[in-house]
Amino acid sequence: MTSANGSNPTDRKKDGRAVPSPRTADTAQQRKREDDRPGIWVGYGKLLRKFRLAAGYSQEALAPLLGYSAEQVASVEQGRRPAKAPFTEAAERVLNAGGVLATLQDDVDFAKLPAFFRDFVLLEMEAVSRFEYDPLLIPGLLQTEEYARALFEGHVPMLGEEIIEDSVDARLNRQRILTKSPLVDFSFVIGEAALRQELGGPETMREQYRHLLRQGELRNVAVQVMPLGTGFHPGLHGAMVFVETSEHQRYGYFEAQGIGHVVSDSMHVSAFALRYGKLRSQALNVEESAAFIRHLAGER
Repeated sequence: MTSANGSNPTDRKKDGRAVPSPRTADTAQQRKREDDRPGIWVGYGKLLRKFRLAAGYSQEALAPLLGYSAEQVASVEQGRRPAKAPFTEAAERVLNAGGVLATLQDDVDFAKLPAFFRDFVLLEMEAVSRFEYDPLLIPGLLQTEEYARALFEGHVPMLGEEIIEDSVDARLNRQRILTKSPLVDFSFVIGEAALRQELGGPETMREQYRHLLRQGELRNVAVQVMPLGTGFHPGLHGAMVFVETSEHQRYGYFEAQGIGHVVSDSMHVSAFALRYGKLRSQALNVEESAAFIRHLAGER
């Protein structure tokens, strides 16, 4: 209900101007949150609700069958939270969804990624080779769940618990590219400083070292260490990724302080390739690198 001048009677007055009431402000915030929902999450939620109603379940009745709370089911149906793969697998089974929800899962996962990163991930999904150098952190494709969580928990400004969980889940889902068919040729050169920088505590790091060794045993994955004290090398200018797609298009990518850039100019991409080649030649070879990581893990 509004007054004759069109203002909400619950609005307060300040200097003769209408100021939104707390309720009005809360409504505006709610609308903003709804507008920020990825369309694929909203669409998935509508389909989930349709299948749930067709099967004759309330949210409260369905939740324990999926292994989630009623609040989580409601959040997914409203598009406020993305469905994780285990949720979708359970929903497909219980609701006889015929693979409809499973078909959307990759797109649901994709929308979890930061907007600045999505263009590169689309290229990454088409890669036949992907080479990466990171001097300060374990590359995301090689991170364990606990290492990734430690990174997101330390984010500045601080992230909410739901965003942290979604970010960790999205990072782990991307790692499926390491074993997809046909196999992609991967090379990772990791700075010694990244290996020595303790995140999440000693046990988290020991498991991270073991994980690097396991991933390095994949026949399409090469892991090398760039030791400190090497002197000048092209990686001193910062992290970089070099990708070649199935159509033999080549791209570079670099990221700093939460901002990423895809590089497509042929001259700059060629420089990326030259620098990475030199990095690989100056780093420890694969066998030496594995021995170095085993030493850090306390193994012989």
